[in-house]
Parts: sequence; C-alpha cells; structure tokens
Amino acid sequence: MQSNAVLATLQPNYNILSPSRFYSSSASAAATFLPVFYPQRTRFSAPQYLKLDKQVLASASVRYVHEVKSPFKNAAVLSDSYSEASELADIEWDNLGFGLLPTDYMYMMKCSQGGNFSKGELQRFGNIELNPSAGVLNYGQGLFEGLKAYRKEDGNILLFRPEENALRMRQGAERMCMPAPTVDQFVEAVKETVLANKRWVPPPGKGSLYIRPLLMGSGAVLGLAPAPEYTFLIYVSPVGNYFKEGVAPINLIVEHELHRATPGGTGGVKTIGNYAAVLKAQSAAKAKGYSDVLYLDCVHKKYLEEVSSCNIFVVKGNVISTPAIKGTILPGITRKSIIDVARSQGFQVEERFVPVDELLDADEVFCTGTAVVVSPVGSITYKGKRVPYGVDGFGAVAQQLYSVLTRLQMGLIDDKMNWTVELS
Repeated sequence: MQSNAVLATLQPNYNILSPSRFYSSSASAAATFLPVFYPQRTRFSAPQYLKLDKQVLASASVRYVHEVKSPFKNAAVLSDSYSEASELADIEWDNLGFGLLPTDYMYMMKCSQGGNFSKGELQRFGNIELNPSAGVLNYGQGLFEGLKAYRKEDGNILLFRPEENALRMRQGAERMCMPAPTVDQFVEAVKETVLANKRWVPPPGKGSLYIRPLLMGSGAVLGLAPAPEYTFLIYVSPVGNYFKEGVAPINLIVEHELHRATPGGTGGVKTIGNYAAVLKAQSAAKAKGYSDVLYLDCVHKKYLEEVSSCNIFVVKGNVISTPAIKGTILPGITRKSIIDVARSQGFQVEERFVPVDELLDADEVFCTGTAVVVSPVGSITYKGKRVPYGVDGFGAVAQQLYSVLTRLQMGLIDDKMNWTVELS
C-alpha cells in the first residue's frame, strides 16, 4: 500500500502518541503552519501511518523529498515499508463527552488570494502559527465544517455525506470572499486525516470521530480587505454526546430580543462569527438551567429560526414542519438527511415559516445537527410559559427518525440513499 502521509519538517518522536496527552494553551511548541506542496498529486489510497504495538511505535525508515520550487521546507515522508497495526487508543471509551481530545495528525493546505489550493499534507497535531494581522483574527474571515466518522462492527470506517460538507464550504467561501478546496480535494483530505487518526475512531456504539475542517484567511492584512493567503486545515477528536443530557430531552428557552442572523447577512453560511454571536444568550440561558436557546427571526420576531447550533423541527400528527432556508438559517446536512428519511418513512414534511405559537400545541419538537444528530426537546419556555413535550424521553417520531439515521450512519442497515463512504 503506498503512503502519501507526510510529517512536515518533523523527525519521528517516540513519545508523542501517548493517548492521555493534552496540549496546554500556553505551550511554546508550535507545529509549522506551512504544509508542503508537490508538483503532482497522488490519487488517494489509504495512507500508511504510524501504528502502535502496545503503545510502542513501530520501527520506520524515513526518506526526504527532493526540494521543489516552493517557499516551504522539505518534509519527512513515511516510507512504503512502514508497518501497520490496528490498536485503539487507550482511553475510557465509555466516558466520552463532547470535548477536544488531541489526536495524532492534522491536515493542512494553503493557497494565495485568487489562486487554487494545491496538494496539502498531514502534520503532527499541535499549535499553529499566525501573524497577528491575519485576516481571520482581525476581520473574522473564516469558515468551519463538522462531520463524523463511525467504526463498523467489521472494523471499517464510514463517513457520512462528506461531499455535502465540501459543497457547503464552497458556498460559504464564495460569500466570505475566500478560495476553497474543490469537492474532491476536501473529501480526499478528510479520508487521509481520518485514516491517519484511525486508532481514535471509537469502537462501534461508543461514539464517533468528529471531523472539523477549517478554512481561514491566514495571510496578514491591516486594512479591511480579503486576506492574501488562505489555509485549509482539518483536525479530529473522538466524541460522545453533545448535550450533557445525552439522548435525554433538552430544555430550550426562546430568545426574542437577541438575534442570531439578519436578512442579507451570513446566517446561511457556516462562518465563525455566527457562533460567537450566540454566546451571550446561550450563557444566560445555561445559567438559568436551560440546555440552549431557540432564536426567532429578527424582522417579525415571531417565526422560528434555529437553536444555537441546531436546526429545529415541530411535529403535529403526521406532519413535520421546519423553518425554510431563506438565507438566515444554516442548511444543515443532518437537517437535509432527516427530511429525506422522514419522507421515506411516510411523513409529510413542510419547509415553511413556522410561527412560535405552533410550539404551544405541538406533539413533539426535536433538533438536528452533526454534533447532536437528533435531540428530543423536553420543554420550551417562551415569555415565561413552559410548554412540556412528553415524559418518556424521545417522542415516537424523533425516535423513529433517529434510529433510521444513526443505523445508516453506523452501517447497521443498507445505505439505499448512497450517503456513506466506507474506508478500510
């Protein structure tokens, strides 16, 4: 099996694979922010990567790549003779939460403004270097994505609709005046990163590997303008449930003064500033014992939009309603998938303006998102009035949709939608 995994500017380190290690925010060591570019890209095949035998790094030979006309340094490439094992990281898989657990590798790729992304490479996970005048730091020129990888019973790994994340990043990049990787580049980079961190993919039923692609204006710019250079980066972390309640019902409060997005703004793309804007209301809600905040539109202050990082669905009888995508709501990939699954299960799904008053007599309410998948809502509080939904956790509709989608994501049922990508 040929290897195209690259450890940029690093020699093998026999301590850096300790599964319990965490990176201090004040650590002085920083991984270089500059990947190596090659004149030609090798078609993806599962990369050979550092493997463990009882936490001992297998022996390897390292060869150096010839220098090309590039502003970047030479890189160490793992040789084709590098052996593989299939050890899992030694962590408590039954106690995963939704927090960062540093893994082994991250992926980086760069390009200049007006240019195209070339071949990126894997580097050791660690801190990155940015000029204080970087566009992402000064003007918020950045996007991110989120997707997951699941381990099947046979040990193979499934990705869920990675091309949809690639397309959404490209749409967001156009809105934010940024170049973006092609769909193929994005998907190949995700594959390489997941396989390089394969030992961190949880065992079946124990969680998933959360994959976080970033696109940022990394070049220095003082005046307000698009950055002169851009970095595409992917890192991963094993995760469990997003909400502390797990799959138990969450309790939301409707926010009718602060707003997440405005017409003509960036609410419909996954730009980093959208999430900083919800922290004030979210923090206040959590201080009062709520799980999260449900936002209304900023014009009429009566139509549902979304939760801080999730889409919202309202169930009444056989009809499932969700706010229409009109530029202020993120087009969630889980949202899109749940709509298709619901229709395939015989439900009528309506994408429309949903008045907040419809919450008062709904049969069920649930949220969707990459992190939460499907999360049942136990109650919603609006202007001091609490509306409860059921007493036994998942409502019947949410449970049905959750079961179908998660079984598909984990490879437990046939993928008739052709949504999963299998890595072996």
